[in-house]
Amino acid sequence: MNTHYRVVVIGGGVVGTSVLYHLAKFGWKDVCLIERSVLTAGSSWHAAGGIHALNADPNIAGLQAYTIDLLSEIQEESGQDIGLHMTGGMTLAGTPDRWEWLQSAYRTFQSIGIDDVRLITPEEAGELCPIMSTDGILGGMWADREGYVDTTGTVHAYAGAAKKHGATVIENNRVLELNQTADGWQVVTEKGTITCKHVVNAAGLWAKQVGRMVGIELPVSPLNHHYLISDTIPELEKLDFEVPMTVDLEGFTYMRQDQKGILLGIYEVDHEHWMMDGAPWEYGFELQQEDTDRIEHELTLGFERYPALQHVGVKT
Repeated sequence: MNTHYRVVVIGGGVVGTSVLYHLAKFGWKDVCLIERSVLTAGSSWHAAGGIHALNADPNIAGLQAYTIDLLSEIQEESGQDIGLHMTGGMTLAGTPDRWEWLQSAYRTFQSIGIDDVRLITPEEAGELCPIMSTDGILGGMWADREGYVDTTGTVHAYAGAAKKHGATVIENNRVLELNQTADGWQVVTEKGTITCKHVVNAAGLWAKQVGRMVGIELPVSPLNHHYLISDTIPELEKLDFEVPMTVDLEGFTYMRQDQKGILLGIYEVDHEHWMMDGAPWEYGFELQQEDTDRIEHELTLGFERYPALQHVGVKT
């Protein structure tokens, strides 16, 4: 660990490692990332890993398109497998307003050069995802470039590619204080003090605590989030392809294949903040206690959308 860098990035998740990679790739070699534990020990490890090409904000959709192109590049640069499964993806409409919005979004995507999307009928949606019930579906939008990644592999690929461009990654070294100086910052860590010109707060679940080190009260807090992984589904075993990433906004769920079962995630209506002042410093790879009563409505809709779930167990 050097005593001076141009930039110190705090946080070893997908955002921190991506920032580090881009800084180094575009010429700022004298940069480092400091992680309090090990890479991914936060929300990046917990994430479902979905890749989405579509967004209501065309600027975000453009950024997502850039990221999808980048994923294969960082895998090649780093030599780290990111577990990329480009299954394609569907966003479903279950109300007239949602269907009108999807049609409008389709035209917007065409206008900004995202041309690997198309509108689909309920019948087409059922063919693309045979384990899904199409009851109540009015239509959908298909995107070729959606799917999922291994989140741990992706973070390590960003970090590995960043290091090949000259960046430094420092693990197991918590930042204790941030002190502003005339020339930049003093970053006080468990392993010593670093001076730098710029600090990037990419601390995720700990972003609030890092913000408070410089007197900033960031409007962020962790949320509890549920997803389940099912046991093997016999209908999936019979298919010779992976079912697509599927978002059912009226049903408040997203779904992707996980081996020969599925991962079903909940967009929680009755959401629950957790540790409003930021996660405990020692938190990382632990799972929260599930609260199925709070998500009963969304779970019911999910089990109706994917009836096979009613006949198999839940792995985790």
